Amino acid sequence: MRQFLALAPLLLAACSGNDEPSGPGGVTQSEAAALNDAAAMLDANSVDGNVLAPQQKEP
Repeated sequence: MRQFLALAPLLLAACSGNDEPSGPGGVTQSEAAALNDAAAMLDANSVDGNVLAPQQKEP
């Protein structure tokens, strides 16, 4: 049992390897590209705050 516990961290470390180089923030290049695409979509669908009319308070 102790041998398994000693090997467990090594086995887990072997599973997390990736062939893609990581970019800034520890994400892969493809993950960074996907995040940039998602941010661009959110920006394209956003509404300018100056366009919205102020809400009237009920008396």
